[in-house]
Amino acid sequence: MDKKTALVIGATGLIGKQLVSLLLERQEYDQITVLVRRSIDIEHPKLEERMINFDELGADDIPEVDDVYCALGTTIKKAKTKEAFRKVDYEYPLLVARLAKEKGAAQYVIVTAMGSSSMSSFFYSRVKGELEEALQEVGYKALKIFRPSLLLGERSEFRLGERMAEYMMRLFRFVMIGPLKRYRAVEGKQVAKAMMIEANRKSDANVSIYESQQIFAIAQGSDSFVH
Repeated sequence: MDKKTALVIGATGLIGKQLVSLLLERQEYDQITVLVRRSIDIEHPKLEERMINFDELGADDIPEVDDVYCALGTTIKKAKTKEAFRKVDYEYPLLVARLAKEKGAAQYVIVTAMGSSSMSSFFYSRVKGELEEALQEVGYKALKIFRPSLLLGERSEFRLGERMAEYMMRLFRFVMIGPLKRYRAVEGKQVAKAMMIEANRKSDANVSIYESQQIFAIAQGSDSFVH
């Protein structure tokens, strides 16, 4: 079996850290490169860590890889301005997509958010939707978009609002059935696992979109929601 190479951005976040760990253990890949501003403190013979400044990112910073995984994202509160948020959640992922495509990457796998739409009245969802549309114009052989609902898991920074929402989601998860199932919170590790699985699953579709309930099903080993 021919081995693949992968590039990961957003490797220090909730999903990104889990994703890197999972990819390093997969026999499909013989090298994983991460673009980070600070070290992820993982030592592995298959891992290459490149410390970069995304504002100065150029073609020389991007290796030739088969797959690109993007788990990059912030919050408006952390970014402080809408312009800064858009730079992290739109400009950086799109720039990496374009540069990696020029280097021969065939697949781009990204996590956005539930409700992503360029027509949304909510700024956050609108930016995510605009990114999804822009990525489709880049021309990857395969673009796989994951739209989880609220993410569960340990984050590097404390977010009171999200902690409270997590508690409520866990408390009422058992009543979220039928149409409400798509709003169930999902573990960051489950999203990372679903991204990895689908990136290595053959598909004839150029663009595939996975909603929260599909992500959960894939991570649990069920194909009932995949197609």
